[in-house]
Amino acid sequence: MNKTIAMILTLVAAAAAQGQTPDAIITRAADEYARLQSVRAEFTQKLTNPLTGSTALSRGVLLRRAPNLLAVNFTDPKGDRVVADGRFVWVYLPSSAPNQVIRMGAKSSNSMAMIDPGEIFLSSPSTRYTVTAAGTATVEGRKMNIVSLVPKKANNAFTSAKVWVDASDNSVRQFELVDLNGLTRLVTITKLQKNSPIEKSAFKFTPPKNARVLDSGGLSGM
Repeated sequence: MNKTIAMILTLVAAAAAQGQTPDAIITRAADEYARLQSVRAEFTQKLTNPLTGSTALSRGVLLRRAPNLLAVNFTDPKGDRVVADGRFVWVYLPSSAPNQVIRMGAKSSNSMAMIDPGEIFLSSPSTRYTVTAAGTATVEGRKMNIVSLVPKKANNAFTSAKVWVDASDNSVRQFELVDLNGLTRLVTITKLQKNSPIEKSAFKFTPPKNARVLDSGGLSGM
């Protein structure tokens, strides 16, 4: 083989390998997320508690419109909602806490990070986390690159995580969190629509009549 051609092929191979590093994979995912103006994602969620050996399954639809509107509407358990309307984050879970609504300031340090996967994983990921490779897999018929994240500084969201990044379009299609108590949360995106119009009314929340509204999460910081 011609030496020049061999050198070019070596450089191309090295560049390709560099492009598949864990940091490069999660950075591409962060860049893709930052470009999106809106997202509609149908999902399933599996919660596993190692202390009790119990498992809880749920499903729903996540809506997001840049820069700060988000709604998680559960279809199972039906009626549970988490909504960020730009001013407040509302948590209404009648399946477990009937007639109770939690209200947090949207600008508080943890409120959005608690409900938006993009805030958790895709905000300066290489700076905030130690990122390592965790193999490849297929999710919903699509090839995934998997990375593991460990926070460089302790946080309230998780102690470790795995993120499945679509090899074709760099979207996050699945993620798994382990929290301080060992609870594991596995979320799988079953259907994803990017940049489809979403009306602002989808992010409106009005507490049910006679519901008790509990303020939490730094309302004074707004």
